[in-house]
Amino acid sequence: MNVLLAESDLLLGRKIKAMLAREGYRVTWLTEGEQVAQRVRSEPFLLLILDLGLSDVDGLGVLRKVRSHSQLPILIFARGDDVERYILGLNAGADDYMLEPFGSQPLLARIRVLTQRAGGEFAQPLSLGRLSINELGHQVSWDGTPINLGRREFSLLLELARHRDEVMSRLELENQLYNRGEEIGSNALEVHIHHLRRKLDKQLIMTIRGVGYRLDSHAT
Repeated sequence: MNVLLAESDLLLGRKIKAMLAREGYRVTWLTEGEQVAQRVRSEPFLLLILDLGLSDVDGLGVLRKVRSHSQLPILIFARGDDVERYILGLNAGADDYMLEPFGSQPLLARIRVLTQRAGGEFAQPLSLGRLSINELGHQVSWDGTPINLGRREFSLLLELARHRDEVMSRLELENQLYNRGEEIGSNALEVHIHHLRRKLDKQLIMTIRGVGYRLDSHAT
């Protein structure tokens, strides 16, 4: 379940990202608002969490730009004394708001409601030829046949598929699969790659020696 977080406050951003990761969400965190609309256009997200107080651009402008081309659910943050700003945000198309400071449980409750409302409508399966990945349902099929993948196998495949035909380094992939400080076996990534090749197609994921791995869209 992929969530886009736009938060320029590094301390708050880390806190929210870690909290959502513990709940099973995959968080794409942007610290600059200029990139938000482009990412919404290019990737499937269940929810946008947007701080209206971004440091580089006007958060309301970002909100309006995203809403002009997407019906993605949007949760906004505003300071507790800035009532006018969150009202403007709701009028500009936000679905819900939080006033800072806020607790983790109220935030999680709002996120759950918005993502449940979105259901599968905003999380269309990622289809690459014979490969189909449904992120919301945690389902993968190959040639129409359902494939059973473990949690990290699924996350690894999804990350490679999103960046198909691009080489991803070992470090990039490990950062997606494991939390900071979590112990990682020396060959853990290779084991996951081996299982994916065995369950799907041995030609699907290419090893780029000394660099990393690449999902070959031509093999799908």
